[in-house]
Amino acid sequence: MISAKVELTQPLSQQRQFVARTGSEHHLLLDDAAGGTGPKPIELVAVGLAGCTAFDVITILRQKYHQKITGYEVRVEADQAERPPQVFTAIRIHHVVKGFEIDAAAIEQAIHLSEEKYCSVGAMVQKTASFHTTFEIVAEKTDWLNPAAPAAAKA
Repeated sequence: MISAKVELTQPLSQQRQFVARTGSEHHLLLDDAAGGTGPKPIELVAVGLAGCTAFDVITILRQKYHQKITGYEVRVEADQAERPPQVFTAIRIHHVVKGFEIDAAAIEQAIHLSEEKYCSVGAMVQKTASFHTTFEIVAEKTDWLNPAAPAAAKA
């Protein structure tokens, strides 16, 4: 079971700031654009989607395809409906994978598995939004980070 609790921080003020507590006892502030002390709740949905697919993709790339990854990020941009409820209508997800000899087919398959099978946040958001997913590979150039590079000769 997943649980969460939000509590108004300043009940006698007109501000709409809340402290959120997750079931795993993590805390964060929630706010609106006017307060600016924490993310808006809808932003957390975008973060949740990015995190969910990131966990899936990195796990698949490392464990199933044995990719030599030195860096990875996921960027999410979402368009919302103009009228309430302002659900996501279109989402752009961009994966940036950095490493040695990264296989594009492995990335495509990992993303596909995340979107079609594993990512629970994506499965929920896909009910209202179209997804457009892209990726790029950044080839690592630092030899000393390459696990396949021969060790430098000692002088």
